[in-house]
Amino acid sequence: MAKLYLLLAALFGASGVALGAFAAHGLRDKVAESLLEAFKTGVQYQMVHTLALFGVALLIQSRGERLSLSLSGALFVAGMVFFSGSLYALTLGGPRWLGPVTPLGGVLMIAGWIALFVAAVNFSR
Repeated sequence: MAKLYLLLAALFGASGVALGAFAAHGLRDKVAESLLEAFKTGVQYQMVHTLALFGVALLIQSRGERLSLSLSGALFVAGMVFFSGSLYALTLGGPRWLGPVTPLGGVLMIAGWIALFVAAVNFSR
């Protein structure tokens, strides 16, 4: 899992930078300001959780595979896809039914942090 999460962190990091540049240069003056802000929020959350995923990969590498760590990484990945992905899609004219997907992604990210907390509590064991 460590290698998979490291690879995904690299992909999410690179795509986050590219999407941020796209928002700043390609979307400005093309979408409503509120949509541009939503897109930027997606990029911000993607980048923060990319770093979290990178940290999870390093923890798995150093501490070994643990359910709570693996679950944390999986929840971060799913959260980024649902939260940031839905914001990107909605900004670019995706179907409105994606709106409820955004908070689901946020819940998945929160669950990822809780799983990371559980992993930290169990580190001494």
